[in-house]
Amino acid sequence: MPDNTAAVPTTVAVARFADAIAEGLPYPLGATPDARGVNFALFSAHATGVELCLFDASGTHELERIALPEYTDEVWHVYVKGLEPGAVYAYRVHGPYEPSAGHRFNANKLLLDPYAKAHVGELRWSPELFGYPMERGEDDDADLAFDERDSAAFMPKCVVVDSEFDWKEPSRPRVPWEQTIFYEAHVKGYTKRHPDVPEALRGTFAGLAQPAVIEHLKGLGVTSIELLPIHTFVNDSNLLEKGLTNYWGYNTIGFFAADPRYFAKNSITELKGMVDRLHGAGLEVILDVVYNHSAEGNQRGATLSFRGIDNASYYRLMPDEPRYYINDTGTGNTLNLSHPRVLQMVTDSLRYWVTEMKIDGFRFDLATILGREPHGFDEGGGFLDACRQDPILASVKLIAEPWDCGPGGYQVGGFPPGWAEWNDKFRDTVRSYWRGEEGMVAMLATRLAGSADKFRYRGRRPWASVNLVTAHDGFTLNDLVSYDDKHNDANGEKNRDGTSDNRSANYGVQGPTDDADIRAVRERQKRNILATLLFSQGTPLMVAGDEFGRTQAGNNNAYCQDNEISWVDWEGRTEDDRALTAFVSQLIALRRSLPVLRRQRWLDGQWNEALQVCDVAWMNPGGARIEGDEWDDASMRCFGMLIDGRAQASGIAKLASDATLLVVFNAYEGLVDFKLPDITGSDQWTCLIDTNVPVRDALGELSANDVYQVTGRSVLLFALQTQSATQRVYDRLEKELTH
Repeated sequence: MPDNTAAVPTTVAVARFADAIAEGLPYPLGATPDARGVNFALFSAHATGVELCLFDASGTHELERIALPEYTDEVWHVYVKGLEPGAVYAYRVHGPYEPSAGHRFNANKLLLDPYAKAHVGELRWSPELFGYPMERGEDDDADLAFDERDSAAFMPKCVVVDSEFDWKEPSRPRVPWEQTIFYEAHVKGYTKRHPDVPEALRGTFAGLAQPAVIEHLKGLGVTSIELLPIHTFVNDSNLLEKGLTNYWGYNTIGFFAADPRYFAKNSITELKGMVDRLHGAGLEVILDVVYNHSAEGNQRGATLSFRGIDNASYYRLMPDEPRYYINDTGTGNTLNLSHPRVLQMVTDSLRYWVTEMKIDGFRFDLATILGREPHGFDEGGGFLDACRQDPILASVKLIAEPWDCGPGGYQVGGFPPGWAEWNDKFRDTVRSYWRGEEGMVAMLATRLAGSADKFRYRGRRPWASVNLVTAHDGFTLNDLVSYDDKHNDANGEKNRDGTSDNRSANYGVQGPTDDADIRAVRERQKRNILATLLFSQGTPLMVAGDEFGRTQAGNNNAYCQDNEISWVDWEGRTEDDRALTAFVSQLIALRRSLPVLRRQRWLDGQWNEALQVCDVAWMNPGGARIEGDEWDDASMRCFGMLIDGRAQASGIAKLASDATLLVVFNAYEGLVDFKLPDITGSDQWTCLIDTNVPVRDALGELSANDVYQVTGRSVLLFALQTQSATQRVYDRLEKELTH
């Protein structure tokens, strides 16, 4: 086994703190300042020694190196008197370099503290960052050799953080689940081209807090902005070599720190200020978090933090060959949440973001990994159990991306009570239906009613289904109706990356066109998809810019495009785009004003004998219920969803007084005559939405058994009205739109 200790450089400036150290405490982990100094604590079960390296404010010059004198419960710790917030530091960790046993200690490599609250400087790719001589290239045994070069000059450093902040909004919005509408956005891309954001603030947390941004979000009516990863992440070297970057940020190296590139002045107060202002506007802040892997890659990756601190503890290694990593993430490594200290790190991180940063919830990337134990995914796994019983984490929104690429990785509907999940079944069904595929009506009905086949168990509610049609990954809404195929040539992979299963259509021309007929169909299809999303039971998720037709020019995997392909174009909006924004605002206002569109109680289509009412019925164009073999008619593409507002809204068996609605979906290309149903014998219907005529406020009143000509490829929303109920709906709608 190589002696890596002797090779570590030891020449530093004259010690300033050598006489000012004390044993300190093994908790809390990380760097914790108080009035007299800073306590440092680092977990490593297999290290033989740890050194704390202190740097100047820029992180360029090492000032002092202090050996951590105490080791308690597998935690190395020291207290440094006189040290203050703003101090810059990192670690060197000693131990065996024995890859075949899972150990990759190399004290020549400067390491980031997993609990660091802030970072300074950028990672600069260089051979010195690797624990082995990476110049040996494809040599199968390259990673078994030991590299003696120092990596400090190429590494970012950690910063001791003062947590003080004057919160203007000490309480969170706490939007009820059934009222939640997620809006997914990228911190940089959302404001980088925004003309009403000061240029110096564009692409930053401070930019997101600007009045023009908040005004748009509030005018749209969404409740919760979901930010793509903001934890400190690494730009992949192979992308940089191609002139690209890891724009999305799913390559985390620090779970407690926000990435410095999103600060205007590299101050954590900017992030807190953003959260504070969004809360002041009644908007929740949700973070997309990546706890399934780190940026260190596989056995040929760099040594930046976890690998050099305790590789065998932090990562899932192959049981028979611990030199290699289990790769259930597809990124080279998988964090080992079965280890109590790694589980602690993740839950400590989550609690930090909730308590210190006042974050309102989390969307977990590849969340199946987090519930995976050595035997596979376990709904009663350590992480999921920890979240369920934790009073802090149980109080915020927890959303799973319920799949990974490992064995048994697809787990939609498999998460425990208290969790919501991204529902790709909804996405695929809606896309397939609206592009005209046959045999989709029965499946679409299930999705419209909240996907009970996946989520109705153990008291879970319809909101557990996070309904999405588009997301950061895949086509934007505009591109979904403008391209038959992906166009990812700018990614440098010969268009081989990104999914080919887009279920999209271009309606005659690939990409932009001046053909008025094609453009009209595309605009109506956008409205159809958005109306389907917002009129479905469950929790809607929209993507920033879909409300005004943002395009990525057919790129369905823009993870590496930190440029105009990904940035939201605010100034390029057309009249059609502005009309679409107004239409989306109207849809959201209707959803908010009509409780039957967002009930907590499952719609099951069962007749309630005591109340003489059925909560939902599925109607054919003849005005009769769809029954029996009719569901098997593959050619059926037009149907109605009748939601009776009198059905009990809770477990209390009593009639409700909500509006009764009929939503008509027509995926045929041509007109369909649809007879309005008769429920009470003297029904009057008011048409609130027709995606073929989106600019009209009310589309007239009709009687039961009247026939409405439903335009090809369109959605309609009718409300069954008494005079008082009609006025109540319009009063609510006016209030929502004014608000």
